[in-house]
Amino acid sequence: QVQLVESGGGLVQPGGSLRLSCAASGSIFSINVMGWYRQAPGKERELVATITSGGSINYADSVKGRFTISRDNVKNTVYLQMNSLKPDDTAVYYCNVPRVLIKPDFRSLEVWGQGTLVTVSS
Repeated sequence: QVQLVESGGGLVQPGGSLRLSCAASGSIFSINVMGWYRQAPGKERELVATITSGGSINYADSVKGRFTISRDNVKNTVYLQMNSLKPDDTAVYYCNVPRVLIKPDFRSLEVWGQGTLVTVSS
């Protein structure tokens, strides 16, 4: 009913930049929070950043000052601009919508994207 499609991952050298995109599609009535999580090999999934439809933003301490989250409410798309990338940023990055109201009955769902791999290595 609702899908999140991510793009933009890849291999980048330390200090480089990447931009991730995540587009939500389907029978969407409204979305408030959209966010990014990541999971490195052997580690638990962790929050990277979230943004509300009103523009309130939250970042993990590890990415503050380097990553920027933004969104296009009309397109139901969220972006993650990642600068000054470090090897520790290597992970699968997942887009998340914790609560989407769907048409026609306004049920709420949590949706995850399929993940996109970001590798930071020289």
